[in-house]
Amino acid sequence: MIRPLPPLPALRALEALDRLGSATAAAEEMHLTQSAVSRQLKTLEEQLGAEVFLRDRRALRLTPQAAGFARVVREALDRIAEGALALRLDPTGGALRLAILPSFGMHWLVPRLPRFARAHPEVTINMATRLKPFNFASEPFDAAIHFGTRRWPATDSLPLMEEAVQPLASPELVPHPLPPVALAELPLLHIQSRPRAWERWFEVQGLQPGRFDGTSFDQFPTIAQAATHGLGVALLPDFLSETERAEGRLVVASDRAPVCLGRYDLVWPVDRPVPPALALFRDWLSQEAVNA
Repeated sequence: MIRPLPPLPALRALEALDRLGSATAAAEEMHLTQSAVSRQLKTLEEQLGAEVFLRDRRALRLTPQAAGFARVVREALDRIAEGALALRLDPTGGALRLAILPSFGMHWLVPRLPRFARAHPEVTINMATRLKPFNFASEPFDAAIHFGTRRWPATDSLPLMEEAVQPLASPELVPHPLPPVALAELPLLHIQSRPRAWERWFEVQGLQPGRFDGTSFDQFPTIAQAATHGLGVALLPDFLSETERAEGRLVVASDRAPVCLGRYDLVWPVDRPVPPALALFRDWLSQEAVNA
């Protein structure tokens, strides 16, 4: 069934007027006259059978209902532009657009990617950093790496690995492993993406120290460097601290077992077909996660 759609120039005029706030600016952007923009909106009114703009001698203004429709149009135009760009850059469907978490990407994923490249040379993976969940409808990604215990809305997922952390410190600050009650007296370093990490760790040990102040960092490499220089004790996953521990610059600061604080997943949107490149990457990644 063919659905009647308003003409594209009229939709562009509506979106531009809503975004830019004036017919003059909309006309300049579209390389039209103001009267041409008005005619496009008039055409839209006639086709929709609804009032689109308010008659005002000083300015051309959208009705509240039309402004809401303009936001829908903007999202649709953005998706069309993204799809056209993706097709132009990747006409064979061999590219995967992946959002990654920087530390996980650098230390766990990237070292494994040469194996994927050898197995699937026809697929190119384009990666960019995103630290928080986002709306796949407004971001140009096919999939993303997610960490946490909460489900990313409107996505399916593939579990990759759990993040087990343990307290690490420089050997000058902590010469030998300490019990949790003694560890609570030392400076505690915090990672901003895990604001309750220390609280959760002490809860597992059966303690509530009542204080969790200390210097905070937004990246794991930075907090690891701070710990190696004796600034405090950091909760770090094993896969992010292998080099520092092997070289003796960081040592285990507690006599307790590592604690799991969350899981890394590959996530992708459920409202669109899975691209062939993503299907290949997902299948390969599931085997890597099993063998890790």
